[in-house]
Amino acid sequence: MAVEYDHFIASGRKWFCHVDDDNYVNVRALLRLLASYPHSQDVYIGKPSLDRPIQATERVGENKMRPVHFWFATGGAGFCISRGLALKMSPWASGGHFLSTAERIRLPDDCTIGYIVEALLGVPLIRSGLFHSHLENLQQVPASELHKQVTLSYGMFENKRNSVHIKGPFSVEADPSRFRSVHCRLYPDTPWCPHAAAF
Repeated sequence: MAVEYDHFIASGRKWFCHVDDDNYVNVRALLRLLASYPHSQDVYIGKPSLDRPIQATERVGENKMRPVHFWFATGGAGFCISRGLALKMSPWASGGHFLSTAERIRLPDDCTIGYIVEALLGVPLIRSGLFHSHLENLQQVPASELHKQVTLSYGMFENKRNSVHIKGPFSVEADPSRFRSVHCRLYPDTPWCPHAAAF
């Protein structure tokens, strides 16, 4: 994530969004969501995977530790950070500092983002139910609401497939994540979508 962050800062773009590579991103819904927030202000939006702030131990000196707690948006569902906030993160995230910051709390990169934003900068996570990870029951996302969702995930839990329930032009065997079927519902003019498909 350190490289992603540095590339974003150099790009001059308005929003830094991280989504794991096994997720589906509904670009229209993402743009709609981001348009409702000012990119110049402090915005950290996503979905936590826990129902409480994470408890960690922060290294503050050679042999000194202290407890720290903060919310973080799981990378498995995706999250976005405004340019205004990303610039404020720079002392802890840019030019190789991200890894040393992560080492202070010994947690993964998505937790490190939450640590920088919430614990160090005091900016609260904006929770959005439009981001979805494999850690939730994806069958509960109504097919009629798929067009509003920003991200979707999939996975296996106790040998059962965890994916959105959608009828589509592709069988579950051909489309286990259901992402191709979702895409064809949202963007039916995509060349590889069967045009005679009934949803």
